[in-house]
Amino acid sequence: MWYLLIALCSHPYYGSPYGVLCLLLHMTLLNGFLSALLFDAAFLQDIFTVNWNNFLEFGDFVELDCDVDDGGIDQSDISTEYIDIIMYVEYQSALVSSGMLVSFDLDGNIGNGSSKTMLTRRNWVLRFSIVLNLVVLFYFGTHIASKNGGMDIIEELQQSGRELAAMEEEMAQEGGRRLNGVQSMPSAAALVVHTSPQQGTTSQSVSDKRQTRLSTTAASTTERKETSSGGSGGGGGTVSALPQSEATLQMLIPCHDRDALPFTGQRGDFWVLYNYVAAARRPHCWESVTYTTHADYTFLDNLQPLLDRWRGPVSLALYAPGTDFAQTLNTIRYLKDCGSDLVNEFVTFHIYFPSKHIPKQIPRGDAILAEPGSTNCSLPPPWLNQTAGALYKTRKKLLYPVNVGRNIARESATTHFVLPSDIELYPSPGLIPEFLAMVLRQEPPLLRKNPKVFVLSIFELESNMHLPVNKNELVSMVRNGSAISFHKKVCPGCHNVPKSKEWLNTAPSASAQMRVFHIGKRTGYFVHWEPIFIGTNHDPFYDERLSWEGKSDKMTQGYTLCVLDYEFHILDSAFLVHKPGIKTLKKDPARAALSAKSNALISRVIFPELKVLYGTRRGCAV
Repeated sequence: MWYLLIALCSHPYYGSPYGVLCLLLHMTLLNGFLSALLFDAAFLQDIFTVNWNNFLEFGDFVELDCDVDDGGIDQSDISTEYIDIIMYVEYQSALVSSGMLVSFDLDGNIGNGSSKTMLTRRNWVLRFSIVLNLVVLFYFGTHIASKNGGMDIIEELQQSGRELAAMEEEMAQEGGRRLNGVQSMPSAAALVVHTSPQQGTTSQSVSDKRQTRLSTTAASTTERKETSSGGSGGGGGTVSALPQSEATLQMLIPCHDRDALPFTGQRGDFWVLYNYVAAARRPHCWESVTYTTHADYTFLDNLQPLLDRWRGPVSLALYAPGTDFAQTLNTIRYLKDCGSDLVNEFVTFHIYFPSKHIPKQIPRGDAILAEPGSTNCSLPPPWLNQTAGALYKTRKKLLYPVNVGRNIARESATTHFVLPSDIELYPSPGLIPEFLAMVLRQEPPLLRKNPKVFVLSIFELESNMHLPVNKNELVSMVRNGSAISFHKKVCPGCHNVPKSKEWLNTAPSASAQMRVFHIGKRTGYFVHWEPIFIGTNHDPFYDERLSWEGKSDKMTQGYTLCVLDYEFHILDSAFLVHKPGIKTLKKDPARAALSAKSNALISRVIFPELKVLYGTRRGCAV
């Protein structure tokens, strides 16, 4: 075994990495052999007193009965134990004759050797071990210095170090692009290896190997991006940068499909029935945009006109405390049995209520739809002629937790892009395909580094006015006074969109393609702007301590977006119109008192928290 190991490690590639293993085996066996010698010497010298007359010849071996002496206790106080030791005669005789272990007298009795002689021989064995180890190390060093394999190792390590440095730099740049909302393919520079003409054949081969590894890694990365939807993404509107001829929505939009399974969860002081009644159609996460909204059952008359214009997935959170729960179920049945197929196809209903106002009975979501067509559609819908005073929440003086509903609906969306809005705001027709086509074109504004959201201009209509089907029709209504900017008579600064006049004077593009009209910020004159936009679930959520009655329920999110340096990409042809009927400012002392409490909560509690969590930025305010 010893000679086989020496022959193996004497191979010309001893200087290669696996030669290190041979070196370690050499040194381990050598030290083990010498340690065994020392152990045998100490064992027989210090423990055993051997009686030569007890040797019994047995073939090629001898059986040795040894009396064990405890070395300090009177032998009359202990019993003699016998230990049978089998050893080679030649090996033991050599040790005995050398005087290293024991000595013989002329009568055949074996006695202890000289302690001085024993220590001297141990020292020589240790010195011999050190010398042999140095010889083996010197032998290994000569191979590294003389063989090309050793130079290959050194050059490989140097090249690997440069390669790792280049990869770390590229990964840092890639990470920055992802954090800023743009994910791109590795640059060509990261895949090019420059080889100096002065380098020899060996260096060239090492460089070629490194090029092969990098090319393989890049190809693998490209393949994963082509077959997978990507990671979690960065800020709102995150898309990947790819050559336009090769791009698809699945490659550009970083998302993963997930199921809309029903489950019950607790959210602060509220119980939530997530996906209580799910939509029949479930698009891939990159295929559509989800309209996320909230309401109680008295507002569900807005669902049908919303679907007629949206024609895409809707995530709807319904507030149903106490006895309002039963009426909410009746309304869902009515919509699914008597409404258009768009309700069954696109709308997913979630229901939430306070923990102190749980309904007496909660059937399974699929149970309420067990008998389709059982609803009497000749009867008026449940929401018709219902007043706010008839609601359970009004009788119990419960506030409407608007931001709880907003967050439930948004979190439950299964698409990457979402449009968090109010159920009374109807989008312009064709918004989903036009927006996704814009994403697919990868125009320069979408590739900017900052996180971004896509803002829709909002308008109110006079009562009994028909809904505009495109921007040209909307502009005509604004000019004749039948349409105005949203909340113009209630809170002009809350929804005043930057460049709003220029937006109205800019005709849609001749190609009818949606584009980014202007990139705005929530600063200066627009410091209290409450935009409604297409974003993602990576954007900041709404503070659930604020209520609809207390107002200012979206201001804290607006401040967070400003501090995070979000860009507000205003779309040139997309818009929202409120349910017909222009709102005017009305005095409401009770709501004014609640508004004062909300403002105090924001200024004294929420705003200091936001400054700690997100920091501050010049020009940003709640």
